[in-house]
Amino acid sequence: MVRRTIPHVPMRPLWRCRSCGAEWPCQPARLALLVEYRGNRTGLLFHLGGLMAEATEQLAGLNPGHVPDLHHRFLAWARARD
Repeated sequence: MVRRTIPHVPMRPLWRCRSCGAEWPCQPARLALLVEYRGNRTGLLFHLGGLMAEATEQLAGLNPGHVPDLHHRFLAWARARD
């Protein structure tokens, strides 16, 4: 039996992982992003900032009157360590 691997990508507009169901970016997605943007932390943060803006808009649309604070979920983990 062939087992199909589902990538750890966001399921919009819920912003849950298609593979594991955790809030996206889940741990496997974070690791993949760190590998993809190795040596380009600024590029990673710009990419994540754009996705955070999209997620904020979509999640607020699902729950009007509540604008989620997604900074920790999308950006805090990706900052360079001191």
